[in-house]
Amino acid sequence: MPDDATLDAASSGGRSRPVWDPLLTKTHRSRPRPPFECIALVLQGGGALGAYQAGVYQALVEAELQPDWVAGISIGAINAAIIAGNPPEKGVEMLRSFWQSITAAPPALWWSAWISDLARGDQGRTFIKRLNATAALVWGAPGFFELRLPPPWLHPAGILDATSFYVTNLLRATLERFIDFDRINSSATRLSLGAVNVRSGNLVYFDSTTHTIGPEHVMASGALPPGFPAIEIEGEHYWDGGLVSNTPLGWVVKDDPRRDTLAFQVDLWSARGEFPRDLEEVAMRQKEIQYSSRTRARTDEFKSVQRLRAALADLLQMLPPDLRSRPEAQQLARVADHKAFSLVHLIYRSKHYERHSKDYEFSRLAMQEHWQAGYIDAVRTLRHPEVLERPRAGDVSTFDLAYDGRE
Repeated sequence: MPDDATLDAASSGGRSRPVWDPLLTKTHRSRPRPPFECIALVLQGGGALGAYQAGVYQALVEAELQPDWVAGISIGAINAAIIAGNPPEKGVEMLRSFWQSITAAPPALWWSAWISDLARGDQGRTFIKRLNATAALVWGAPGFFELRLPPPWLHPAGILDATSFYVTNLLRATLERFIDFDRINSSATRLSLGAVNVRSGNLVYFDSTTHTIGPEHVMASGALPPGFPAIEIEGEHYWDGGLVSNTPLGWVVKDDPRRDTLAFQVDLWSARGEFPRDLEEVAMRQKEIQYSSRTRARTDEFKSVQRLRAALADLLQMLPPDLRSRPEAQQLARVADHKAFSLVHLIYRSKHYERHSKDYEFSRLAMQEHWQAGYIDAVRTLRHPEVLERPRAGDVSTFDLAYDGRE
């Protein structure tokens, strides 16, 4: 198997260049903790694209913006659990080890000189990515999932083996290797994992403030059917939370008691994109729209609601004491406040040579590329001091590198 340096040189068409090492790269300064009661990291689902979130987290750690609350769905739940389940000084290292363990280098048998030459152009890179994605479909991802044999249609209906194309038994041991669950359940860092109850169809959150989190809760959040089997917890079965909502942002902003919050919303699918040119691009665009969670639309909706909360709080202050003490006013007071929120969007933008298989291309090259993209996007965003400034009471500020055209 080629080492990282060989793969990195091959990805650039045989031209030697330094391997991008997330543990040795630092390009920005740390800064004082911003004036918020809570720093939240919100992680969307997106399979192999999840390395982008790890890159974002590395930049936050280097800037000393360690989150108080990490919420995730699907691959975002795995990243979130690794972050919450390790000391801050080890989080990046454990994320890197996890992503290296589940991503595969291409077999030396086919990684030959002509492949290196092919990788120089975009068409060649697309071809190589298709090969890597096909390998994941056939062999799975090490320590994560593997093809179910015999296949599900050869199992009798009514058993779990008949409901998925892959098995995820290996994932439990992988999670226990990289996550200290005792730390999650005793740490001040809050962890929230979104999953869907298969019978009710409702989105539920396994939260460290109300649940004792274990590997099964992380696995449930990423059990995307029909690829992966449902996970049983306390007599109920759960699937990937992305079936209902691919982002836990709503869970974070409706927290009670409400706090001034700086939330880094890290999405792996962009709602915005170009009109597709062929069927393969149609499939990719469909996935992007389906799983993007309409982050900007949800943010606009939240901003409107927060303005109403602030206006209601102002109005209640104007009421005479006898009206303010009435049950109706007391009920309104429970949803009125002047809390401030700042939402920082970090959204992965696909490379033009990526296709619809990008979320299951578990190759080492793709992992490095996604990690670096997340790191660079976060660094560029954090260079702007206004991102970390607390908005005025009752207001919501939003920042988006791609949408606002920063730098």
